[in-house]
Amino acid sequence: MSDPANQAPARESMAYDVVIVGGGPAGLSAAIRLKQLAAAENRETSVCVLEKGSEIGAHILSGAVLDPSGLNALIPDWKAKGAPLETSVTEDRFYYFTKGGAFKIPNFLFPPLMSNHGNYIASLGNLCRWLATEAEALGVEIYPGFPAHELLIEDDVVKGVITGDLGVAKDGHHKSEYTPGMELRGKYTLFAEGARGSLSKQLGQKFNLQDGRDPQKYGIGLKELWELPKDKHHKGLVVHGMGWPLDSETGGGLFMYHWGENYCSIGFVVHLNYQNPWLDPFGEFQRAKTHPAIKKFLEGGKRIGYGARAITEGGYQSVPRISFPGGALIGCAAGFVNLPRIKGSHNAIKTGILAAEAAFTALKAGRANDTLADYDAAYAQSAVAKDLRLVRNVKPLWSRLGTLGALPLIGLDMWTNQLFGFSLFGTLAHGKPDYASLKKAKDCTPIAYPKPDGTLTFDRLSSVFISNTNHEEDQPVHLLLRDPSIPIKVNLPDYAEPAQRYCPAGVYEVVEEASGPRFQINAQNCVHCKTCDIKDPAQNINWTTPEGGGGPNYANM
Repeated sequence: MSDPANQAPARESMAYDVVIVGGGPAGLSAAIRLKQLAAAENRETSVCVLEKGSEIGAHILSGAVLDPSGLNALIPDWKAKGAPLETSVTEDRFYYFTKGGAFKIPNFLFPPLMSNHGNYIASLGNLCRWLATEAEALGVEIYPGFPAHELLIEDDVVKGVITGDLGVAKDGHHKSEYTPGMELRGKYTLFAEGARGSLSKQLGQKFNLQDGRDPQKYGIGLKELWELPKDKHHKGLVVHGMGWPLDSETGGGLFMYHWGENYCSIGFVVHLNYQNPWLDPFGEFQRAKTHPAIKKFLEGGKRIGYGARAITEGGYQSVPRISFPGGALIGCAAGFVNLPRIKGSHNAIKTGILAAEAAFTALKAGRANDTLADYDAAYAQSAVAKDLRLVRNVKPLWSRLGTLGALPLIGLDMWTNQLFGFSLFGTLAHGKPDYASLKKAKDCTPIAYPKPDGTLTFDRLSSVFISNTNHEEDQPVHLLLRDPSIPIKVNLPDYAEPAQRYCPAGVYEVVEEASGPRFQINAQNCVHCKTCDIKDPAQNINWTTPEGGGGPNYANM
């Protein structure tokens, strides 16, 4: 007979009409739209939003130049209501960088879809905080610090999610404050986890959502927030550039946005189909800031924020089937980023709206836990699908031909798509997934990165410090190795263990000991970018949610 004192407490359960996983722009927009529709028809509809960060916005990281078309559709009077979009784009510059030079590409060469006229420079985290207040005013229940840790699937139907347990020690035993996770049951569950969400990944495998589609493609985006002296700050300036320090075979580039009274958001994106295992995206970002055309803006300024996040880049060809029995994928969980525009928030908001409308229609009809086919149909006819279709060949051309070879053809393809509605190339395929792109270390040239100076360039640990990243130390490691022997036995000899370099937070180390090298995971440093889950060549690392509230706490990012 079991001892009742040693039995785990019973798992509590709460039921809603709609459960939403993720408090980013997609999840909050879906929640707001559901409540708007319910209010218009005087219908009671219960909605909750689960957010793994300690507060809404804590884990939100984006450039961000925001196309307001999604917000216009969701809350037309957002200006009067005080949405934190105050800095209009006043100047748009695009450069090709060489090591010492910067060649400005004339704006007239770009099709209209690339213009930032009418867009706003903002903190996406602050916008999400504002959206959360709008959602709560409508009656949405928001639970920050509650990561959705497990899928709740019964009879091959998604019935909701289970939040992570609290109070589990590193060795797995239950501490005195142990509390089991809760079941959040929904008639429909919408997943808005962002790029490479842990549950979204499981859903893709369970329901074969990627069948017939190209593999999703990714980049890693690294960002710093600076305060600039007045004479260096050009409010409304948007700068994009490609080229140095990356070689032509490696996709990516720099962005710099001046906003607020003295803020400068500067960042760097590296496409994760890069081939050289010696490449270090964090190191490339630090080098990029030393270019004379960029350094002149930052000198005399102060770095006050840092973060990193994976970005979906597959676009039109890689969007999975977005509905399944009991739920749907919205926002970057499905991959609605427009790569050449470096924008996805407007599409996240729009797909949140589309999914909410499909779910509300189903609830009105008395349906529950079926497949929201109306959402798939609405997406196929939407401005989101059109937005992605126009640029569908940018990534494949870039991957095939490199930066210099692809640029003219990318421009031609976007022009013909926008003017005539067709592409000379049809729809190009992406090819292999990002983890399969690495060459062997012995076949590539190591890259020497300069030592950081602590003024313009920095090291990883000081960067993680200003991301305000924190995890409860005595908890199980949330970065799981399917086979603990692979990092040293396979990845180290074949690829010089690239996790040491592709991780932007110093989570992974190879420690030399008398008995030989040892693979070490510093999970407390994790900024939840998901790059390891994407890029590990053996697909040996599985990113899972840590204890509630753990991770970065971004401010104004």
